[in-house]
Amino acid sequence: MKKQRLELTWIGKENRSKLEPRILLEDSEKSHHAKHRVTENDIFDNRLIFGDNLLALKALEAEFSGKVKCIYIDPPYNTGSAFEHYDDGVEHSLWLSLVRERLAILWRLLHPTEGTIWISIDDREMPYLRVLMDEICGRGSFLATNVWQKRYSRENREAIGDAHEYVLTYVKDKKTFKAIRNKLPLGEKQKKVYKNPNNDPGGLWRAVSLSAQGYRPNQMYEISSPITGKRHKPPAGSCWKVIESKYNELLRDNRVYFGKDGNAVPSRIQFLKDIEGMAPWTWWPHEDAGHTDEAKREMHALYGADESFDTPKPERLIERILHIATNPGDLVLDSFAGSGTTGAVAHKMGRRWIMIELGEHCHTHIIPRLKKVVDGADQGGISKAVNWQGGGGFRYYKLAPSLLEKDKWGNWVISKEFNATMLAEAACKLEGFTYAPSDAVYWQHGRSTERDFIYVTTQSLTADQLNALSEDVGTERSLLVLCSAFRGKAERWPNLTVKKIPLAVLKRCEWGHDDYSLKVENLPEAPPSIQDSLSPTLSRREREEKANSGQASLFGEGEE
Repeated sequence: MKKQRLELTWIGKENRSKLEPRILLEDSEKSHHAKHRVTENDIFDNRLIFGDNLLALKALEAEFSGKVKCIYIDPPYNTGSAFEHYDDGVEHSLWLSLVRERLAILWRLLHPTEGTIWISIDDREMPYLRVLMDEICGRGSFLATNVWQKRYSRENREAIGDAHEYVLTYVKDKKTFKAIRNKLPLGEKQKKVYKNPNNDPGGLWRAVSLSAQGYRPNQMYEISSPITGKRHKPPAGSCWKVIESKYNELLRDNRVYFGKDGNAVPSRIQFLKDIEGMAPWTWWPHEDAGHTDEAKREMHALYGADESFDTPKPERLIERILHIATNPGDLVLDSFAGSGTTGAVAHKMGRRWIMIELGEHCHTHIIPRLKKVVDGADQGGISKAVNWQGGGGFRYYKLAPSLLEKDKWGNWVISKEFNATMLAEAACKLEGFTYAPSDAVYWQHGRSTERDFIYVTTQSLTADQLNALSEDVGTERSLLVLCSAFRGKAERWPNLTVKKIPLAVLKRCEWGHDDYSLKVENLPEAPPSIQDSLSPTLSRREREEKANSGQASLFGEGEE
């Protein structure tokens, strides 16, 4: 009997995309770096990726799995609203399927012990997303449902005004996160409780109770007021927080307060200067984490009053998340970049970042914004709070086209847009090798270990060429050779694995599918069978001839 478990089900849940692991191509014209270093900690290897974020995440997976410290995403909420930059009205089951695919890869990208993911979501989708995240990450990875007060003014047009959103938080390891997470600095509201009624030279302070619930024999002593001599026992059902020797130390240091008249129950003096911060909690008021009006003002300052962005997040909200979850130099990722707030904030805070965006606003909004950050021209948002002066830079990448395309006969062949270098890198991704071409050894295009390499060529290799390769590789190393064809029996060269790019490659991925964005019309079609990919009007003999001709031979099994 199949073991049952609690899970969320929906139409089409069993259908999983076979994603092609694309390579990334840098466009140096769109990359941008400061002209000189501003500080020794400037970061220049940030990445802005233009393309479908599901394909982009797949492209990043091999290199960055386990390396991302913090992920923040603000996905479309499936509200039915037609925003300018997002088609946000996706049928609910499709929304769940496509969000699930992205979350599964994102979870794998996180650092195995210190990684955290934070997801902005509204009332409509939060319950479903929470169950979906439990399924992907494990219920034990859930940390908190943070409530962000996005509005501070009442909305009288609705039956019940919408004043908040959620930020769901899941962590790889709760114990580790508790040990390494950063406390939040005190806000102005918290600082107001600190006074200095007795002109203490230590500065502003507040009285903190010395009693705690419970019973501990060594913490049940009496305390006498040094001012009036009045004796105090712990309140009913309580004990003192510290043992008597520790209390005496506090008393000697003038850190115990007995009230203005000297008769009050003693409390400990806590100086503001000694407060490292406060532990985060799940209520995020707008005074501390910003609000939507603040975010819109930030957009207007960047792009002008007529050029803004729908539903932006304030920089203080992202700063709060990154402050809690990361430290300078840590890697942050946002696969729904929107207007680029995550990258802008991460950059100002000295974090490394990767952002992904498909919409044209990647060019109209994100790049201009990031250029201002790098050049120090953006003094809005959190800039003054972190004393941002500019520096660092970012590299712009776009997704390469699909490796395979169909020729006029309907055969899958190598895309004409691929040169030899691109082909080698793409083959490395497909075969699970790290692309690392050698300047000295022509057959070393990538490696899986220190002794296992891959060589990719469009040539048809003779037995003499394979003999020469085998001798060069030697007995202590191994080489995977991908070629258009080869002569001889592969068993002759035990240190070589020689094959044409296998037929199985057609079944691995959905070739030629460029857009997995949250739109019904972009759903992938069912992949055709190998025989169906050949023209049905041809005879059996003609189909066999076309399947073995030209570039199509790159994908045949066996050997010549």
